[in-house]
Amino acid sequence: MTFVVTDNCKSCRFTDCVAVCPVDCFHGDAEMLYIDPNECIDCGACVPECPVEAIFDETQLPDDKKDWIKLNADKAVGLPVINSKQDALPGAEERKEKLGF
Repeated sequence: MTFVVTDNCKSCRFTDCVAVCPVDCFHGDAEMLYIDPNECIDCGACVPECPVEAIFDETQLPDDKKDWIKLNADKAVGLPVINSKQDALPGAEERKEKLGF
C-alpha cells in the first residue's frame, strides 16, 4: 500500500504535504507532485495537509483515479525530490477555489 497524488495537484503544487513527510517520497515536476511508492512509508501524514485533497491511500482511490497509481510510480523515479515547503504555482489559489476548496 502507498499514497498517491492525483490530478487535483496539477497546476497547484502546494507543498504543505512535503513539510510533514518523514521520508523523501515526494518528487515534483513543473506542474505537480508525485509520490514514489518505494519510498512512502504509508504514514498518511500528508493527506490532511493537502489543501486540495489530492492525496489518497491507493486502496481508497475512486475508480476514475486508479491510473494515478502507475503514473506516480512512473513519474516519481525520474524527478527531483521535493522535501521542503515551496511556493505554490502562480494561479494555485484560483485553482483551489475552482476545485471547491
